[in-house]
Amino acid sequence: MSNGQPKITPPTGKLGVLLPGLGAVATTFIAGVEAVRRGASVPVGSLTQMGTIRLGKRTEGRMPLIREFVPLADLNDLVFGAWDPIPDDALKSAQTCGVLKESDLRAVADFLAEIKPMPAVFSRDYVKKLDGPNVKKGSKKELAEQLREDIRRFKDEQKCDRLVMVWCASTEVFLRPGPVHESVEAFEKGLENDDPGIAPSMIYAYAAIMEDVPFANGAPNLTADIPALYNLARDRQVPIGGKDFKTGQTLMKTILAPGFKARMLGLSGWFSTNILGNRDGEVLDDPESFKTKEESKLGVLEYILQPKLYPELYGDLYHKVRINYYPPRGDNKEGWDNIDVVGWLGYPMQIKIDFLCRDSILAAPIVLDLALFFDLAQRAGMSGVQEWLSFYFKSPMTAPELYPEHDLFIQLTKLKNTLRWLMGEAPITHLGTEYYDDYYRDV
Repeated sequence: MSNGQPKITPPTGKLGVLLPGLGAVATTFIAGVEAVRRGASVPVGSLTQMGTIRLGKRTEGRMPLIREFVPLADLNDLVFGAWDPIPDDALKSAQTCGVLKESDLRAVADFLAEIKPMPAVFSRDYVKKLDGPNVKKGSKKELAEQLREDIRRFKDEQKCDRLVMVWCASTEVFLRPGPVHESVEAFEKGLENDDPGIAPSMIYAYAAIMEDVPFANGAPNLTADIPALYNLARDRQVPIGGKDFKTGQTLMKTILAPGFKARMLGLSGWFSTNILGNRDGEVLDDPESFKTKEESKLGVLEYILQPKLYPELYGDLYHKVRINYYPPRGDNKEGWDNIDVVGWLGYPMQIKIDFLCRDSILAAPIVLDLALFFDLAQRAGMSGVQEWLSFYFKSPMTAPELYPEHDLFIQLTKLKNTLRWLMGEAPITHLGTEYYDDYYRDV
Protein backbone atom coordinates (compact mmCIF):
# COMPACT_ATOMS: atom_id res chain seq x y z
CA MET A 1 0.00 0.00 0.00
CA SER A 2 1.49 3.33 -1.02
CA ASN A 3 1.42 6.47 1.09
CA GLY A 4 -0.15 8.46 -1.74
CA GLN A 5 -3.81 8.81 -2.52
CA PRO A 6 -5.00 5.46 -3.91
CA LYS A 7 -7.01 5.15 -7.07
CA ILE A 8 -10.04 2.94 -6.46
CA THR A 9 -11.33 0.82 -9.32
CA PRO A 10 -15.16 1.01 -9.53
CA PRO A 11 -17.09 -2.05 -8.24
CA THR A 12 -18.50 -3.06 -11.62
CA GLY A 13 -19.93 -6.51 -12.28
CA LYS A 14 -20.58 -9.38 -9.88
CA LEU A 15 -18.68 -10.00 -6.64
CA GLY A 16 -18.37 -13.68 -5.75
CA VAL A 17 -18.25 -14.40 -2.01
CA LEU A 18 -16.56 -17.75 -1.37
CA LEU A 19 -17.14 -19.35 2.01
CA PRO A 20 -15.15 -22.26 3.41
CA GLY A 21 -17.84 -23.72 5.69
CA LEU A 22 -21.56 -23.77 4.91
CA GLY A 23 -22.82 -24.05 8.47
CA ALA A 24 -24.68 -21.73 10.81
CA VAL A 25 -22.72 -18.53 10.16
CA ALA A 26 -22.53 -18.88 6.38
CA THR A 27 -26.17 -19.86 5.85
CA THR A 28 -27.39 -17.12 8.19
CA PHE A 29 -25.29 -14.61 6.25
CA ILE A 30 -26.52 -15.78 2.83
CA ALA A 31 -30.18 -15.98 3.90
CA GLY A 32 -29.96 -12.52 5.45
CA VAL A 33 -28.45 -10.89 2.39
CA GLU A 34 -31.13 -12.42 0.19
CA ALA A 35 -33.89 -11.32 2.59
CA VAL A 36 -32.55 -7.76 2.48
CA ARG A 37 -32.32 -7.87 -1.31
CA ARG A 38 -35.98 -8.92 -1.48
CA GLY A 39 -37.01 -6.11 0.84
CA ALA A 40 -38.10 -8.55 3.55
CA SER A 41 -35.63 -7.41 6.22
CA VAL A 42 -33.12 -4.77 7.32
CA PRO A 43 -29.33 -5.40 7.60
CA VAL A 44 -29.07 -4.73 11.35
CA GLY A 45 -25.49 -5.03 12.60
CA SER A 46 -23.85 -4.14 9.28
CA LEU A 47 -21.66 -1.05 9.40
CA THR A 48 -21.38 -0.97 5.61
CA GLN A 49 -25.16 -0.90 5.16
CA MET A 50 -26.44 1.10 8.16
CA GLY A 51 -23.44 3.02 9.48
CA THR A 52 -22.71 6.68 8.82
CA ILE A 53 -19.41 8.55 8.71
CA ARG A 54 -18.79 12.14 9.77
CA LEU A 55 -16.87 14.30 7.30
CA GLY A 56 -15.25 17.60 8.17
CA LYS A 57 -16.24 19.73 11.15
CA ARG A 58 -19.21 18.95 13.37
CA THR A 59 -20.71 22.26 12.29
CA GLU A 60 -20.79 21.16 8.63
CA GLY A 61 -23.39 18.47 9.25
CA ARG A 62 -21.95 16.04 6.68
CA MET A 63 -22.89 12.52 7.81
CA PRO A 64 -23.42 10.27 4.77
CA LEU A 65 -24.04 6.55 4.95
CA ILE A 66 -20.78 4.65 4.52
CA ARG A 67 -22.20 2.78 1.52
CA GLU A 68 -22.94 6.11 -0.14
CA PHE A 69 -19.53 7.56 0.69
CA VAL A 70 -17.19 4.78 -0.46
CA PRO A 71 -17.62 2.72 -3.65
CA LEU A 72 -18.71 -0.62 -2.18
CA ALA A 73 -20.18 -3.50 -4.15
CA ASP A 74 -23.98 -3.43 -4.20
CA LEU A 75 -25.78 -6.24 -2.39
CA ASN A 76 -27.57 -7.13 -5.61
CA ASP A 77 -24.20 -7.91 -7.21
CA LEU A 78 -23.20 -10.59 -4.66
CA VAL A 79 -23.16 -14.27 -5.58
CA PHE A 80 -22.24 -17.06 -3.19
CA GLY A 81 -20.19 -20.23 -3.26
CA ALA A 82 -19.03 -22.54 -0.47
CA TRP A 83 -17.14 -25.68 0.52
CA ASP A 84 -18.22 -28.05 3.29
CA PRO A 85 -17.52 -31.67 4.28
CA ILE A 86 -21.27 -32.15 4.75
CA PRO A 87 -23.01 -32.17 1.34
CA ASP A 88 -26.26 -30.45 2.44
CA ASP A 89 -27.35 -27.48 0.35
CA ALA A 90 -27.64 -24.10 2.08
CA LEU A 91 -31.36 -24.56 2.80
CA LYS A 92 -30.99 -27.96 4.43
CA SER A 93 -27.91 -26.82 6.33
CA ALA A 94 -29.76 -23.74 7.63
CA GLN A 95 -32.68 -25.93 8.73
CA THR A 96 -30.30 -28.29 10.53
CA CYS A 97 -28.46 -25.43 12.25
CA GLY A 98 -31.75 -23.97 13.48
CA VAL A 99 -30.64 -20.34 13.67
CA LEU A 100 -33.43 -18.82 11.59
CA LYS A 101 -37.16 -19.44 11.94
CA GLU A 102 -38.78 -21.65 9.34
CA SER A 103 -40.88 -18.72 8.15
CA ASP A 104 -37.74 -16.68 7.45
CA LEU A 105 -36.13 -19.59 5.61
CA ARG A 106 -39.28 -20.22 3.62
CA ALA A 107 -39.11 -16.68 2.21
CA VAL A 108 -35.67 -17.39 0.64
CA ALA A 109 -35.84 -21.19 0.36
CA ASP A 110 -35.65 -21.26 -3.43
CA PHE A 111 -32.44 -19.23 -3.37
CA LEU A 112 -30.77 -21.24 -0.59
CA ALA A 113 -31.59 -24.60 -2.17
CA GLU A 114 -29.54 -23.67 -5.23
CA ILE A 115 -26.31 -23.23 -3.23
CA LYS A 116 -24.59 -26.59 -2.92
CA PRO A 117 -21.17 -26.92 -1.28
CA MET A 118 -18.12 -27.98 -3.24
CA PRO A 119 -16.10 -30.86 -1.73
CA ALA A 120 -14.03 -29.47 1.11
CA VAL A 121 -10.38 -29.69 2.07
CA PHE A 122 -10.93 -31.28 5.46
CA SER A 123 -9.15 -33.57 7.90
CA ARG A 124 -10.19 -34.86 11.30
CA ASP A 125 -6.58 -34.44 12.37
CA TYR A 126 -7.38 -30.71 12.65
CA VAL A 127 -11.12 -30.75 13.56
CA LYS A 128 -11.74 -33.87 15.60
CA LYS A 129 -15.45 -33.51 16.37
CA LEU A 130 -16.73 -33.26 12.78
CA ASP A 131 -16.80 -35.55 9.79
CA GLY A 132 -18.50 -35.80 6.41
CA PRO A 133 -18.27 -37.48 3.02
CA ASN A 134 -17.99 -34.35 0.85
CA VAL A 135 -14.20 -34.19 1.04
CA LYS A 136 -11.44 -33.81 -1.53
CA LYS A 137 -8.66 -36.42 -1.76
CA GLY A 138 -5.00 -36.09 -2.60
CA SER A 139 -1.76 -34.67 -1.28
CA LYS A 140 -1.81 -31.20 0.22
CA LYS A 141 -0.29 -29.82 -2.96
CA GLU A 142 -3.00 -31.55 -4.99
CA LEU A 143 -5.68 -30.24 -2.63
CA ALA A 144 -4.39 -26.69 -3.12
CA GLU A 145 -4.55 -27.13 -6.89
CA GLN A 146 -8.08 -28.52 -6.64
CA LEU A 147 -9.16 -25.46 -4.63
CA ARG A 148 -7.58 -23.15 -7.18
CA GLU A 149 -9.50 -24.93 -9.90
CA ASP A 150 -12.73 -24.55 -7.88
CA ILE A 151 -12.09 -20.81 -7.60
CA ARG A 152 -11.46 -20.39 -11.32
CA ARG A 153 -14.47 -22.51 -12.26
CA PHE A 154 -16.79 -20.65 -9.89
CA LYS A 155 -15.67 -17.29 -11.22
CA ASP A 156 -16.22 -18.43 -14.80
CA GLU A 157 -19.58 -20.16 -14.27
CA GLN A 158 -21.02 -17.33 -12.16
CA LYS A 159 -19.56 -14.69 -14.48
CA CYS A 160 -17.94 -12.87 -11.56
CA ASP A 161 -15.79 -9.80 -12.05
CA ARG A 162 -14.08 -10.22 -8.66
CA LEU A 163 -13.96 -12.65 -5.72
CA VAL A 164 -13.38 -12.57 -1.96
CA MET A 165 -13.03 -15.47 0.47
CA VAL A 166 -14.22 -15.36 4.11
CA TRP A 167 -13.46 -18.36 6.35
CA CYS A 168 -16.68 -19.44 8.10
CA ALA A 169 -15.63 -22.99 8.97
CA SER A 170 -14.66 -24.54 12.28
CA THR A 171 -11.86 -23.85 14.72
CA GLU A 172 -8.89 -26.10 14.09
CA VAL A 173 -6.52 -27.59 16.65
CA PHE A 174 -3.93 -25.27 18.13
CA LEU A 175 -0.80 -24.83 16.01
CA ARG A 176 2.33 -22.83 16.69
CA PRO A 177 4.36 -21.30 13.86
CA GLY A 178 7.16 -23.59 12.71
CA PRO A 179 9.85 -23.84 10.03
CA VAL A 180 7.30 -24.76 7.34
CA HIS A 181 5.61 -21.39 7.88
CA GLU A 182 8.72 -19.23 7.64
CA SER A 183 8.89 -18.68 3.89
CA VAL A 184 6.87 -19.24 0.73
CA GLU A 185 9.46 -21.76 -0.43
CA ALA A 186 9.25 -23.75 2.83
CA PHE A 187 5.46 -23.66 2.72
CA GLU A 188 5.24 -24.89 -0.86
CA LYS A 189 7.72 -27.66 -0.09
CA GLY A 190 5.57 -28.53 2.91
CA LEU A 191 2.56 -28.85 0.61
CA GLU A 192 4.51 -31.31 -1.51
CA ASN A 193 5.58 -33.29 1.58
CA ASP A 194 2.17 -33.25 3.34
CA ASP A 195 3.71 -31.43 6.30
CA PRO A 196 1.41 -31.74 9.37
CA GLY A 197 2.09 -28.09 10.17
CA ILE A 198 -0.06 -27.08 7.19
CA ALA A 199 -3.71 -27.12 8.27
CA PRO A 200 -6.68 -27.15 5.84
CA SER A 201 -7.39 -23.46 6.48
CA MET A 202 -3.84 -22.62 5.34
CA ILE A 203 -4.46 -24.47 2.09
CA TYR A 204 -7.58 -22.37 1.49
CA ALA A 205 -5.67 -19.16 2.24
CA TYR A 206 -2.81 -20.20 -0.04
CA ALA A 207 -5.20 -21.07 -2.88
CA ALA A 208 -7.04 -17.76 -2.48
CA ILE A 209 -3.86 -15.70 -2.51
CA MET A 210 -2.49 -17.58 -5.52
CA GLU A 211 -5.72 -16.79 -7.37
CA ASP A 212 -5.51 -13.11 -6.29
CA VAL A 213 -8.58 -13.45 -4.06
CA PRO A 214 -8.67 -11.43 -0.79
CA PHE A 215 -8.85 -13.73 2.26
CA ALA A 216 -10.42 -12.95 5.66
CA ASN A 217 -10.13 -15.48 8.49
CA GLY A 218 -13.20 -15.69 10.74
CA ALA A 219 -11.76 -18.35 13.09
CA PRO A 220 -8.85 -18.21 15.55
CA ASN A 221 -6.82 -20.65 13.43
CA LEU A 222 -3.22 -19.69 12.63
CA THR A 223 -4.09 -19.83 8.88
CA ALA A 224 -2.64 -16.77 7.08
CA ASP A 225 -0.96 -15.31 10.17
CA ILE A 226 2.41 -16.77 9.19
CA PRO A 227 5.39 -15.21 7.36
CA ALA A 228 4.94 -17.44 4.30
CA LEU A 229 1.39 -16.32 3.54
CA TYR A 230 1.95 -12.78 4.79
CA ASN A 231 4.80 -12.41 2.28
CA LEU A 232 2.94 -14.20 -0.49
CA ALA A 233 -0.04 -11.85 -0.06
CA ARG A 234 2.24 -8.83 -0.15
CA ASP A 235 4.11 -10.04 -3.23
CA ARG A 236 0.90 -10.85 -5.11
CA GLN A 237 -0.76 -7.64 -3.83
CA VAL A 238 -3.67 -9.46 -2.20
CA PRO A 239 -5.43 -8.23 0.99
CA ILE A 240 -5.53 -10.66 3.92
CA GLY A 241 -6.75 -10.33 7.51
CA GLY A 242 -8.20 -11.95 10.61
CA LYS A 243 -8.50 -13.63 13.03
CA ASP A 244 -11.75 -14.81 14.65
CA PHE A 245 -15.03 -12.91 14.29
CA LYS A 246 -15.62 -10.64 17.30
CA THR A 247 -19.21 -11.42 18.26
CA GLY A 248 -20.49 -12.00 21.81
CA GLN A 249 -18.37 -12.13 24.93
CA THR A 250 -15.20 -10.69 23.43
CA LEU A 251 -17.21 -7.86 21.89
CA MET A 252 -18.37 -6.96 25.41
CA LYS A 253 -14.79 -7.09 26.70
CA THR A 254 -13.54 -4.70 24.03
CA ILE A 255 -16.35 -2.31 24.97
CA LEU A 256 -16.01 -2.51 28.77
CA ALA A 257 -12.25 -2.88 29.31
CA PRO A 258 -11.38 0.42 27.58
CA GLY A 259 -13.90 2.13 29.88
CA PHE A 260 -12.30 0.69 33.01
CA LYS A 261 -8.84 1.76 31.86
CA ALA A 262 -10.04 5.22 30.82
CA ARG A 263 -11.32 5.80 34.38
CA MET A 264 -8.25 4.13 35.96
CA LEU A 265 -10.42 1.55 37.72
CA GLY A 266 -8.54 -1.58 38.75
CA LEU A 267 -9.44 -5.19 38.03
CA SER A 268 -8.55 -8.17 40.18
CA GLY A 269 -10.44 -10.83 38.23
CA TRP A 270 -12.48 -11.48 35.10
CA PHE A 271 -14.15 -14.86 34.78
CA SER A 272 -15.91 -15.70 31.51
CA THR A 273 -17.87 -18.77 30.59
CA ASN A 274 -19.84 -19.62 27.46
CA ILE A 275 -22.65 -22.08 26.89
CA LEU A 276 -23.02 -23.01 23.23
CA GLY A 277 -24.74 -25.91 21.48
CA ASN A 278 -24.15 -25.45 17.75
CA ARG A 279 -21.49 -27.06 15.54
CA ASP A 280 -18.93 -24.55 16.79
CA GLY A 281 -19.67 -25.57 20.38
CA GLU A 282 -19.24 -29.23 19.50
CA VAL A 283 -15.91 -28.56 17.81
CA LEU A 284 -14.70 -26.52 20.79
CA ASP A 285 -15.55 -29.42 23.08
CA ASP A 286 -12.25 -30.86 21.86
CA PRO A 287 -9.42 -29.54 24.09
CA GLU A 288 -7.05 -28.95 21.16
CA SER A 289 -9.58 -26.79 19.30
CA PHE A 290 -10.52 -25.00 22.53
CA LYS A 291 -6.84 -24.13 23.05
CA THR A 292 -6.92 -22.22 19.75
CA LYS A 293 -10.04 -20.30 20.80
CA GLU A 294 -8.72 -19.70 24.33
CA GLU A 295 -5.57 -18.03 23.02
CA SER A 296 -7.74 -15.72 20.92
CA LYS A 297 -10.01 -14.76 23.82
CA LEU A 298 -7.33 -14.34 26.50
CA GLY A 299 -5.17 -11.90 24.57
CA VAL A 300 -7.80 -9.15 24.42
CA LEU A 301 -7.54 -7.89 28.02
CA GLU A 302 -3.75 -8.13 28.07
CA TYR A 303 -3.41 -5.71 25.18
CA ILE A 304 -6.19 -3.32 26.21
CA LEU A 305 -5.28 -3.01 29.90
CA GLN A 306 -1.46 -2.92 29.46
CA PRO A 307 -0.58 -4.35 32.90
CA LYS A 308 3.11 -3.52 32.47
CA LEU A 309 2.19 0.17 32.27
CA TYR A 310 -0.40 -0.06 35.08
CA PRO A 311 0.85 -2.78 37.46
CA GLU A 312 -1.11 -1.40 40.44
CA LEU A 313 -4.36 -1.66 38.51
CA TYR A 314 -3.98 -4.77 36.35
CA GLY A 315 -0.72 -6.48 37.31
CA ASP A 316 -2.46 -9.24 39.31
CA LEU A 317 -5.56 -9.68 37.13
CA TYR A 318 -6.84 -13.27 37.11
CA HIS A 319 -8.47 -13.93 33.73
CA LYS A 320 -10.20 -17.23 33.06
CA VAL A 321 -12.20 -18.30 29.98
CA ARG A 322 -14.41 -21.38 29.69
CA ILE A 323 -16.52 -22.72 26.80
CA ASN A 324 -19.09 -25.40 27.55
CA TYR A 325 -20.80 -27.47 24.88
CA TYR A 326 -24.50 -27.69 25.78
CA PRO A 327 -26.61 -29.06 22.88
CA PRO A 328 -30.04 -27.83 24.10
CA ARG A 329 -28.88 -24.21 23.71
CA GLY A 330 -28.16 -24.56 19.98
CA ASP A 331 -26.92 -21.35 18.38
CA ASN A 332 -28.30 -19.21 21.22
CA LYS A 333 -25.04 -18.73 23.06
CA GLU A 334 -24.95 -17.50 26.65
CA GLY A 335 -21.89 -15.53 27.69
CA TRP A 336 -21.62 -15.01 31.44
CA ASP A 337 -18.98 -12.73 32.98
CA ASN A 338 -18.06 -11.95 36.55
CA ILE A 339 -15.81 -8.90 36.81
CA ASP A 340 -14.12 -7.95 40.09
CA VAL A 341 -13.48 -4.21 39.98
CA VAL A 342 -11.19 -2.30 42.32
CA GLY A 343 -12.06 1.31 43.13
CA TRP A 344 -10.88 4.25 45.23
CA LEU A 345 -8.66 3.22 48.17
CA GLY A 346 -8.81 -0.39 46.99
CA TYR A 347 -12.50 -0.98 47.73
CA PRO A 348 -13.91 -3.94 45.76
CA MET A 349 -16.94 -3.86 43.47
CA GLN A 350 -18.48 -6.38 41.10
CA ILE A 351 -20.13 -6.36 37.69
CA LYS A 352 -22.00 -9.39 36.37
CA ILE A 353 -23.07 -9.74 32.74
CA ASP A 354 -25.32 -12.40 31.24
CA PHE A 355 -25.37 -11.90 27.48
CA LEU A 356 -28.03 -14.15 25.95
CA CYS A 357 -26.84 -13.70 22.41
CA ARG A 358 -27.23 -15.46 19.08
CA ASP A 359 -23.83 -16.37 17.76
CA SER A 360 -24.54 -16.53 14.04
CA ILE A 361 -26.89 -13.52 14.13
CA LEU A 362 -23.96 -11.46 15.43
CA ALA A 363 -21.46 -13.00 13.00
CA ALA A 364 -23.50 -12.73 9.77
CA PRO A 365 -23.22 -8.93 9.34
CA ILE A 366 -19.48 -9.21 10.04
CA VAL A 367 -19.15 -11.59 7.09
CA LEU A 368 -20.99 -9.09 4.89
CA ASP A 369 -18.86 -6.14 5.96
CA LEU A 370 -15.61 -8.06 5.56
CA ALA A 371 -16.56 -9.23 2.08
CA LEU A 372 -17.35 -5.67 0.99
CA PHE A 373 -14.40 -4.02 2.70
CA PHE A 374 -11.86 -6.61 1.52
CA ASP A 375 -13.14 -6.15 -2.01
CA LEU A 376 -12.73 -2.38 -1.56
CA ALA A 377 -9.18 -2.90 -0.31
CA GLN A 378 -8.35 -4.99 -3.37
CA ARG A 379 -9.74 -2.36 -5.73
CA ALA A 380 -7.76 0.33 -3.88
CA GLY A 381 -4.48 -1.57 -4.17
CA MET A 382 -4.20 -2.18 -0.42
CA SER A 383 -2.25 -5.44 -0.26
CA GLY A 384 -1.15 -7.57 2.67
CA VAL A 385 -2.56 -7.37 6.20
CA GLN A 386 -5.58 -5.06 6.54
CA GLU A 387 -5.13 -3.93 10.12
CA TRP A 388 -7.72 -1.19 9.62
CA LEU A 389 -10.36 -3.95 9.77
CA SER A 390 -9.30 -5.10 13.27
CA PHE A 391 -12.71 -3.83 14.41
CA TYR A 392 -14.20 -7.17 13.32
CA PHE A 393 -11.70 -9.60 14.85
CA LYS A 394 -10.84 -11.03 18.27
CA SER A 395 -7.18 -11.53 17.34
CA PRO A 396 -6.34 -8.90 14.71
CA MET A 397 -3.43 -9.59 12.40
CA THR A 398 -0.80 -6.87 12.28
CA ALA A 399 2.54 -6.20 10.67
CA PRO A 400 5.37 -8.30 12.17
CA GLU A 401 6.59 -7.07 15.57
CA LEU A 402 3.57 -4.76 15.95
CA TYR A 403 1.14 -5.41 18.81
CA PRO A 404 -2.57 -5.49 17.91
CA GLU A 405 -5.00 -2.76 18.94
CA HIS A 406 -8.03 -4.27 20.69
CA ASP A 407 -9.88 -1.19 21.98
CA LEU A 408 -13.14 -1.25 19.97
CA PHE A 409 -13.37 2.53 19.84
CA ILE A 410 -9.80 3.02 18.62
CA GLN A 411 -10.47 0.28 16.05
CA LEU A 412 -13.58 2.08 14.80
CA THR A 413 -11.70 5.39 14.58
CA LYS A 414 -8.96 3.67 12.58
CA LEU A 415 -11.52 2.08 10.24
CA LYS A 416 -13.36 5.33 9.56
CA ASN A 417 -10.19 7.38 9.18
CA THR A 418 -9.00 4.83 6.62
CA LEU A 419 -12.22 5.34 4.67
CA ARG A 420 -11.77 9.11 4.87
CA TRP A 421 -8.19 8.78 3.62
CA LEU A 422 -9.28 6.55 0.75
CA MET A 423 -11.78 9.18 -0.39
CA GLY A 424 -9.50 12.19 0.06
CA GLU A 425 -11.20 13.51 3.22
CA ALA A 426 -9.23 14.70 6.25
CA PRO A 427 -8.98 12.25 9.18
CA ILE A 428 -10.85 13.28 12.31
CA THR A 429 -8.79 13.63 15.47
CA HIS A 430 -11.61 14.87 17.77
CA LEU A 431 -9.27 17.58 19.06
CA GLY A 432 -11.91 20.25 18.56
CA THR A 433 -9.88 23.36 19.48
CA GLU A 434 -10.74 25.02 16.18
CA TYR A 435 -14.36 25.50 17.24
CA TYR A 436 -13.32 27.58 20.23
CA ASP A 437 -10.60 29.43 18.36
CA ASP A 438 -13.24 30.46 15.81
CA TYR A 439 -15.69 31.41 18.54
CA TYR A 440 -13.32 33.67 20.48
CA ARG A 441 -12.02 35.24 17.31
CA ASP A 442 -15.55 36.28 16.43
CA VAL A 443 -16.44 37.63 19.89
